[in-house]
Amino acid sequence: MSKILIVEDELAIAELEKDYLELSGFSVDIESSGDVGAKRALAENYDLIILDLMLPNMDGFEICKKVREEKNIPVIMVSAKKDDIDKIRGLGLGADDYMTKPFSPSELVARVKAHLARYERLIGTNTKENELVQIRGIKIDKTARRVYVNGEEKIFTTKEFDLLTFLAQNPNHVYTKEELFQEIWDMESIGDIATVTVHIKKIREKIEINTSKPQYIETIWGVGYRFKV
Repeated sequence: MSKILIVEDELAIAELEKDYLELSGFSVDIESSGDVGAKRALAENYDLIILDLMLPNMDGFEICKKVREEKNIPVIMVSAKKDDIDKIRGLGLGADDYMTKPFSPSELVARVKAHLARYERLIGTNTKENELVQIRGIKIDKTARRVYVNGEEKIFTTKEFDLLTFLAQNPNHVYTKEELFQEIWDMESIGDIATVTVHIKKIREKIEINTSKPQYIETIWGVGYRFKV
C-alpha cells in the first residue's frame, strides 16, 4: 500500500482528499503546519507528498526544496494561486506537478496514480537485479559475491568464489587442472596447478554434505573436474 502525506492547512480540503485517496487504496497522513509537515516528509517513508503552497511556519516552496535535497519521491504542489510565476517556481524547485484550487478530488487521485506509476517505472529501470547462478541447493550471487548452500551463507575466498562460479556456469563440462588454473588464476599452466586441487578441496568442504562422495564437483580421474547438474 502506497503511503501519502498531505500537508494542507485547510482541514476540510485535506480530509476530502484523504477520503478519496483512501477509497483508492492509499494510506494517508495529514499535517497542517509547514514545519511539522517538513519533518515528517523527511523522517518517514512516504511514496508521494501532496503539498499546499501557503502554510503556517514554512511554505510549500521551502518544504519542496528540503525534500528534494534528500528524496526523489513525487511531489504534487497545490495552491489557490493561479499565477504562472508560482507554478514555474514550484516546478523549478522539483515539484512533479502543480494543481490550482479548486480541483476535483477524482482528478487528484488520477494524478497521484499516474505519478506513482511513473516513479515505479523509473525506479525499476534504474535498479538492476543481482545476477544469480542457482543449481539445486546452491545459490551464487555474482553481483554481491556471496554463496548460499541450502539457504545458509558460506564464506569463500576470492579464488574459491571465482572457481566455484566458473564451474557452476559451465555444468557437465570436464575441465583439466591446467584449464582451470589458466582460467581462474590467469596464468599459464606452467604454474603450480596443485593449487587447483587445494581450492577444489576447500570448496567441497563448504558445499558438499559428504566430501568423499561429492554431489556437485566430481573428480574425473585422469582428466580433471566437472560440476554435475
